[in-house]
Amino acid sequence: MTDQKNKPRLHPRNKHQGQYDFKQLVKHNSELQEFILLNKQGNTSIDFFNPMAVKALNKALLGSYYNLQNWNIPKGYLCPPIPGRADYIHYVADLLANNTAKNIPKGKKVRVLDLGVGANCIYPILGVKEYGWSFVGTDISKAALKNAHDIILSEHSLRANIELRWQAKSEQLFEGVVSAKEYFDVSICNPPFHSSAAAAATGSLRKLKNLGQKETQKPTLNFGGQEHELWCAGGELQFLNNMILQSKKFANSVGWFTSLVSKEAHLKTAYKTLKKVGITAPKTIPMGQGNKKSRILAWTFR
Repeated sequence: MTDQKNKPRLHPRNKHQGQYDFKQLVKHNSELQEFILLNKQGNTSIDFFNPMAVKALNKALLGSYYNLQNWNIPKGYLCPPIPGRADYIHYVADLLANNTAKNIPKGKKVRVLDLGVGANCIYPILGVKEYGWSFVGTDISKAALKNAHDIILSEHSLRANIELRWQAKSEQLFEGVVSAKEYFDVSICNPPFHSSAAAAATGSLRKLKNLGQKETQKPTLNFGGQEHELWCAGGELQFLNNMILQSKKFANSVGWFTSLVSKEAHLKTAYKTLKKVGITAPKTIPMGQGNKKSRILAWTFR
């Protein structure tokens, strides 16, 4: 049984506290209605292992809480859990506030680099809507950038605050997309977690089994995801190490470097790599949603 006192909680400024009000959400996306059901606890919910249901919920949440009416992603692309993504943005705001006497900086002067913006463009959307920040989103997939571009075109506030750049070299994170003369207050990233397509499939099968779902050899990922979104050589740990090593060259271009770290065991190696590049006091920011725990790793050369 989960200890309620130690149960991970959303950031205090996160708008998605408590149970979803599905009656209200349906008003912002009528497509959600067909996916609403009663769960085992007798509460109104959806099947979170149905990607179409998750997508319908996301459209409703973005319409209801952020007044965004035209969000969409192609079939098979990563459909992010919005409360968790919002948490990252709010904790980044707290990180930046440490440099401004605890006043959270707002407006276009705050520049954020989103490494791997994805087709969903979710971090820039939330950052613009909550704090008015300006974003540069990068990705190695032109198809993902095309969809993100379509979302941005749907609303003036997004068009005015979000720029997209294609990363031509998949092994590079900053080189080729950050120029020598520009500066970002912070970079954000949600690394691919798995080390291979097979590992991604195995992980999904394990989730299904843990949740008592019917076994299948071809699991459907509840949040979808293309190859580059879900896995890379070496998985999250190798991706994180590469980011740390590459960040040193851009020490004067980015104030704070940050990344989600899904697996706590990866922190030990990440700390060693940070020490190699001269970082002796990184920040680890715990996050939680329901029974899921995660964390943000942050470091600065300034």
